[in-house]
Amino acid sequence: MDSSAKVLSAEAFPAWRAALLQAGRKLVVTNGCFDLLHAGHVTYLEAARSQGDALLIGLNGDESVRELKGPSRPLNVEADRARVLAALGCVDGVMVFPEKRATRFLAFAAPDIYVKGGDYTLETLDQDERRAVEGAGGRIVFIPFVAGKSTTGLVEKIQRL
Repeated sequence: MDSSAKVLSAEAFPAWRAALLQAGRKLVVTNGCFDLLHAGHVTYLEAARSQGDALLIGLNGDESVRELKGPSRPLNVEADRARVLAALGCVDGVMVFPEKRATRFLAFAAPDIYVKGGDYTLETLDQDERRAVEGAGGRIVFIPFVAGKSTTGLVEKIQRL
C-alpha cells in the first residue's frame, strides 16, 4: 500500500472508522507534533498500537506546532510529517488537525483507547480532551517515554554543531 493512502482527510475518515467498527476492531488514537521522527517516537507508537487493532495519529498542523513549540518550528511541514508517520508499519492512519488542543479531533475520531505519554496523568491531561474520550466510551492509557529521546534535544544538539 502506498503510505500516502493512510493520510486521511476529514471526508474519508467516517467510512474508514465505520469499517473498523463493523469489523469489531478497537481504534487506538494518539496525537502530537512528530516534527523530527526519532527512536522514542517509534517505541511510543509501537506501544500505542499494541493497545488495540488499529492506530490513528492526530497530527498537529503547522500553525498549532508554532503555537506549541515556538516560531522556529515545525522543521518539517505537516504534509511531510504525515507522510513519514504513515510509512510506519504500526500506523494505520494519520489525520492532520489545525487546533492546538486535540479536543475536536478526539470527538470526531471517537477512539476506543486514547494513548498519551507518561508525562501526563488523568489530572494533568487537558480535561476537555479527557471528556471527549470518556464521554464517547473510550479509555485513556499512559505510556512511558523513552529517556533521552526528544525532538527538542535533537534540535539543541544540531544547533551546537
